[in-house]
Amino acid sequence: MQDIQVLPGTVQTAAPGLLGFDLNTPVSFAQAQQFKTNGYDFCVRYLSRNIGQVAPNLTNAEAIDILNAGLALTAVQHVSNPGWAPTADLGTTYGANAALNAASVGLPGGINIWCDLEGVASNTPSATVIQYCHAWYTAVFNAGYIPGLYVGYNTCLTATQLYDLPFQHYWRSNSKVPDIPTRGYQLVQNSQTVDNTTGLQIDPDKTQNDNLGGAVLWLSA
Repeated sequence: MQDIQVLPGTVQTAAPGLLGFDLNTPVSFAQAQQFKTNGYDFCVRYLSRNIGQVAPNLTNAEAIDILNAGLALTAVQHVSNPGWAPTADLGTTYGANAALNAASVGLPGGINIWCDLEGVASNTPSATVIQYCHAWYTAVFNAGYIPGLYVGYNTCLTATQLYDLPFQHYWRSNSKVPDIPTRGYQLVQNSQTVDNTTGLQIDPDKTQNDNLGGAVLWLSA
């Protein structure tokens, strides 16, 4: 197995009001520096559903560049194509792969790794989605990471069902999605845009403390 360079930085709790972005495009050191200059504080990059990080997913070298430029870092796993059918077994597989890929990048335990929940087949029973989420959570948590949930469109779950999941970290997409009762969101996504200085297409995001005082956990330089 190829040796993975340890990523610089420490696991930290995100302060509220910080601006960042998520994107499915590799970020160079120069681009990361430019984002930092432009007032961004963090970056969210993607992990594969399968074992192994293939472009354009996050790599160890890219993660080092992002951190060395002064941006904090966390990661989200790609969701399947719209109309996909979740199962408990799939949750276990995808969760385990998310953790393995995070480790292969050099991401330390204790940070949020995010489950992207959206585009579920409309006829999917809520109980099946819940089983998938529980299985994904367990696989990631058992690997030492702190699972988070990105709530996108068409999850087939109500607000209460989302809150009753084991997650304690929620990320609100730019889609029309329910509020999370009692807890709320820690990360809020805004409309997709093209950054003028880097030319990269990004989704801007902003941190906040949720109603219970919780916040995003990430790797910070």
